[in-house]
Amino acid sequence: MAALFGARVRRLRLAAGLTQAELGARTHVVSTRITQIERASGARPTLDLARALDAVLGADDLLVELWPYVYREAFPDWSRTFMEYAERAVAIREYAAHVVPGLLQTARYARAVLSVGLTLSDEEQLEERLAVRMTRQERLRSRDRPDLWVVLDEAVLRRPIGGSGVMSEQLRVLLRAAADRRITLQVLPFDQGEHDAMGGSLTVLTLPDGSEVVYTEGAHYGQLIEDPTEVGRFTVTYDRLRANALPPLMSLGMIRSAMEGYNRGANVPSRSERRRVAQEQLQQSGGRQLRGGGRRLHGRRPRP
Repeated sequence: MAALFGARVRRLRLAAGLTQAELGARTHVVSTRITQIERASGARPTLDLARALDAVLGADDLLVELWPYVYREAFPDWSRTFMEYAERAVAIREYAAHVVPGLLQTARYARAVLSVGLTLSDEEQLEERLAVRMTRQERLRSRDRPDLWVVLDEAVLRRPIGGSGVMSEQLRVLLRAAADRRITLQVLPFDQGEHDAMGGSLTVLTLPDGSEVVYTEGAHYGQLIEDPTEVGRFTVTYDRLRANALPPLMSLGMIRSAMEGYNRGANVPSRSERRRVAQEQLQQSGGRQLRGGGRRLHGRRPRP
């Protein structure tokens, strides 16, 4: 993909009649950086540079759309392999232990999740990771989109990632997604107790030829499993999770209830805000606050 990206940059540059030095000057990088990009050597282009090249060369977002695939080449081999499998999968079955699956995340929720990564170095890297995640969601809008079955642990609904407003929006998007006949959501409630996948999340991909692969993920690790025997054991684990989860209609009811709770939380002002409003209302009414919260009573004489 880096070679394809570089070839497109070169073709667009020549069509625009620009030298590498001229293109570098217009995108605020040295000419050798343009050379590296066109030759697919050196560091990969940043998202900001891809946007700048797109704008200067009039590429109509072509380079920006290619960029996430270039970025993915920096991922470990097993991670890239999983992404390639996911793009071809005809069915995706996922158990989400801690957060909403990336395919269904809103941009604000994804930003909150990605911002706590231990390997995150700066805001630019956050924007790049966010762009890659949002690009993956295009699969669900394509004609050949896969069947998606997601079991959400109840913890996913209860942990207020990003705050009440972000969670309310995210849960609303889940309810909307569930209206798609090819997407099924279930919730595994806390009262189901322990289960075989408590260590992390689990994804089972069914490929066009009927074969399956499994991806397991914890807080700081991921593992792609392709051995048929191991895959079979994990598919049984997933089927048990699905059987123990609430039925889809009851699950949507729990998601809706959690969303309404976040809506109420988002509309309740903080204690300091309530105090400030009370003081303003008191001043506007012409009264004055006494120490201890007491009020002066007029027309009465104190008892001796």
